[in-house]
Amino acid sequence: MERIIKPAFTVIGMEGSTADGPGFIPALWEKANSRFSEVAPLAKTNEDGSLCGIWGAMTDMSRAFRPWEEGFTKGLYLAGVEVRDDAQPPEGWTRWDIPGFEYIRVACDAPDAFPRTLEMIAAEGLCLAGAVHDFTDPATGKSYMCFPVRKL
Repeated sequence: MERIIKPAFTVIGMEGSTADGPGFIPALWEKANSRFSEVAPLAKTNEDGSLCGIWGAMTDMSRAFRPWEEGFTKGLYLAGVEVRDDAQPPEGWTRWDIPGFEYIRVACDAPDAFPRTLEMIAAEGLCLAGAVHDFTDPATGKSYMCFPVRKL
């Protein structure tokens, strides 16, 4: 677990909703991955040319980047790649401009990582400041959850 500051960033991806039913997230990733060549030229890269990040971005149904509603069971998900700030989505893709936050970044290495991190956040006198995002570091292939936090 680590605390990081991430300024506002942009993700272009395939959007879906919990209203689409069980299994909608893997279906979004399958669609996004199969059409990745359409957004690859827009992707933000590191100095070595590698991708900056793959994001499973989330927001509440109002698109205000608040946490998912009804006990984290209702919201929107964007399976995509971090892109240059001026990038425009190709047809069939969606662009989200995600606000900057201080995040607690936790490796997705245990099935109870989400509730355990929420407990730790509360114990440290913090609360969620927005929706939790999934992040995969393309350089390592390691997956994380990013919890935006602020003091109570």
